[in-house]
Formats: sequence, C-alpha cells, structure tokens
Amino acid sequence: MKKLIVALALLSIGALASAQEVGKVISSVQVIQQVAVPRQVCSQEQAPVQQNKSGAGAAMGAIAGGVLGNQIGGGNGKTAATMLGIFGGAILGNNIEGAPAPQTQTVQNCTTQNVFENRVMGYNVTYEFNGKQYSVQLPRDPGPTIKLNVTPAPY
Repeated sequence: MKKLIVALALLSIGALASAQEVGKVISSVQVIQQVAVPRQVCSQEQAPVQQNKSGAGAAMGAIAGGVLGNQIGGGNGKTAATMLGIFGGAILGNNIEGAPAPQTQTVQNCTTQNVFENRVMGYNVTYEFNGKQYSVQLPRDPGPTIKLNVTPAPY
C-alpha cells in the first residue's frame, strides 16, 4: 500500500512539472517564398523538309545521251561518244528535272522553362501567455489558440 501511494505521488509531481497550457494567438502571418518549378512547354511548328530528286531526269537524260552518242563516230570513237553521251545526258537530265516542290511537316519542339510560384513555407505566430507576448515560427497555422508545454524553472 505504501508503494502505491509513493508511486501515485511521484506521478502527480511529474504531471505538475510539465503542464499543458494554452496561449491566445494574436497574429498568424504566412511566410511566403518564391519557388522555381520546372515545366515542359511544347509547341507545334511547320518546318521545311528537303525532298530528294527521283532520278528519273538523270535516267532519261542518260538514255537519250547514250542513243545520240552512239550515232556519232565509228569503232572506239563510237564507244567514247556513247559514254560521253550517257554522262552528259545524265547531268543535263538531272538539271532539267530540277528540285522537287518544297514540302513542310509538323514538328514538335519542347523546352523546359522555370515557372515561379509563391508557396507558404510556414507561419510567424505571435501569441500571449500570462500577460506577455511571444513569437514563434510554425509549419502550420495554429488557429485561435496555441498549445504550450510549460515547465517551471528551478529557483
């Protein structure tokens, strides 16, 4: 029985040593900070596309040049004239064909841009307890009252 009374007395003293009190919140002001947030921004653009020649002009020119060259000269000269006609006709036919009509295609371009946002980083709180004002920074708004752990100072 004596042990139970001693244990209860010690628990009571411990509870009195650190009491839960409440302070009245006078003001609570948000602490705001600008934060850079990366965002991907994409756009669609029309871009020119280089088309290759079909080769039909060079082929037709080579055939026509070869036929014309073959009709010139005789013997080895005829062979040389045919070869010269093929090469010359191919070059001329390629130039006559010209460049194909320009074409465009849709291209997506994406970039990363920083967008700045204001974010609440905490609250500067001023509260009153026992006739005195105190200030503290808290991660959340405490509301109209703030819970305090009060421990008496030794003499």
